[in-house]
Amino acid sequence: MKKDFIGSVLRGVSQVMLQNNVLTGLLFLVGIFSHSPLFGAAVLVGTTVSTLTAVFLKADSSQTREGLFGFNGALVAIALIYFLEPDLLTWIYLVFASVSTTVLMAAMLRRLEKWKMPALTAPFVLTALAFLLACARFGRLHSTEILPTAGLPSAAAVEGIVTVTTVVEGLFMGVAQVFFQGSLITGVLFVIGLLVSSRRSCAFALLGSLVGLIVAWALGASEPAIRSGAFGFNSVLTAIALGSVFFTPSFVSFGYSLFAAAVTAVVFAATSAALEPVGMPALTLPFVLVTWVFLSASPLFARVKTHAI
Repeated sequence: MKKDFIGSVLRGVSQVMLQNNVLTGLLFLVGIFSHSPLFGAAVLVGTTVSTLTAVFLKADSSQTREGLFGFNGALVAIALIYFLEPDLLTWIYLVFASVSTTVLMAAMLRRLEKWKMPALTAPFVLTALAFLLACARFGRLHSTEILPTAGLPSAAAVEGIVTVTTVVEGLFMGVAQVFFQGSLITGVLFVIGLLVSSRRSCAFALLGSLVGLIVAWALGASEPAIRSGAFGFNSVLTAIALGSVFFTPSFVSFGYSLFAAAVTAVVFAATSAALEPVGMPALTLPFVLVTWVFLSASPLFARVKTHAI
């Protein structure tokens, strides 16, 4: 039983990038701990708490074992530790939020089933935004300077020169930023973790990161933002989801998936600008929105075939 639960937790970590693999989850954790023990602990606590909640409430055992109730808890935990000062109250708040993701995940799985749509990271996005916005009314929770400064979006300017180093670092940082990590080594370990689980997922993760980077570069995003992987991580998730998980392999679905990854980079910019007035980050909302749209459209396209969801 203990071994099964540990496996469920590790699969929950791997499910952040739509993988169902214990070793992949372990490599993801190693990558995060290598960059920041604080963030690693947050992911471990969030995934464990959300998985325990599913076990306690007797959610579907196969879904729990596959980590489907763990990955949103992992993301909301690391997001709160990333954007809030990590004191004791924040850790309690984090546990509260992680439990909430399990309930919200169950609700969304039930409601989205009739449309044959996956919940993806929507429970994480909704929970994280709610818990971060609530801090404006809670005087004992303090945000870090990482949260966007609330205010109307200002016009962007082309900044810096994109070099080969920018592209190489941005490629792996785009993968690392899925877990809010700003480490090249972490990105490489994540790629290895994906390779262990699925060569196809690994390839689409790198392609998604590259596509997001190219779109941002072509449209004049700043070099530091490109290098940091900011425009890549949502495209990474979209590319994995559509190219490796939900669509059957074909030349058309390959192009369709990469086009969706490119659109995701634009939607990331739009979502970031839309949420800036309230000082909130885009998180993985662009990935969720674009993936839902492209999946919803696919039944009308005879040349794009989907797996059962």
